[in-house]
Amino acid sequence: MCKMLLSINPEHINNIFKGSKRYEFRKTICTRKVDKIIFYATCPVKKIVGEANVIKILIDSPEKIWEQTYKYSGISKHFFEEYYKNKENAIAFQIDDVLKYNNPKTLEDLGILRAPQSFQYL
Repeated sequence: MCKMLLSINPEHINNIFKGSKRYEFRKTICTRKVDKIIFYATCPVKKIVGEANVIKILIDSPEKIWEQTYKYSGISKHFFEEYYKNKENAIAFQIDDVLKYNNPKTLEDLGILRAPQSFQYL
């Protein structure tokens, strides 16, 4: 079992908790098989607020990833296109079994000194 801590904008995390965002997008693929994502909400929250299981990792051109994910992307097409501008590949983590923590944790609770720029294995 491999867990990954992701830094995510609080707006996107709220969409994950509401169920309108069932994919988390990244520009680089991880080298390990990740089966759980831990959500770190960036400023102004700065807390670990929840987690989700990874069902599948999709890797393809940005156009094909958008076709497969747009209904539950939780983001606009314009945002998606800007994020993947000049990129050949897009990565989408399909998530499920989302759990919102009743008591968010600090990074220090996990022995982490600072928030990851993109992700960090746990």
